[in-house]
Amino acid sequence: MALTLTSTAFTQGGEIPSQYTCEGEDLAPPLEWTGVPAAARSLVLIVDDPDAPDPKAPRMTWVHWVLYNLPPDTQGLPEGVTSNNLPPGTAEGINDWKRTGYGGPCPPIGRHRYFHKLYALDTALTVLDQPGKTDIEALMEGHVIEQAELVGTYEKSG
Repeated sequence: MALTLTSTAFTQGGEIPSQYTCEGEDLAPPLEWTGVPAAARSLVLIVDDPDAPDPKAPRMTWVHWVLYNLPPDTQGLPEGVTSNNLPPGTAEGINDWKRTGYGGPCPPIGRHRYFHKLYALDTALTVLDQPGKTDIEALMEGHVIEQAELVGTYEKSG
């Protein structure tokens, strides 16, 4: 069975509800996954937006959330999960607000795409002090055995 990533909050390519954004409560959305390979030793979750700052003229990928060393027997994350209730052993990286934890969609202009990427690795990663997405991606190199992706979109109401 292939690794799959879903959410009860939004469908593939669908709109992310406002409670998971800066216009709402900025809660982490509920995420569920299935099909983690038996050889997996850890999981990595990265949420980013390649449309920043303007989808018509993107200049950067904005990082919203970085989690690594999620236990491979984990089947998802509940709505509103924070540092205090992550699965045991899970480590956090820094997002582009220069803090750990989830930072929801808050696009300055237009409708942006938010990529929720789950990676199954054949190893646990070295725990670093406040790593960023690029640090984690470098450690992951050569260790990804499967990956899944869930894309949601959001545009501010105002």
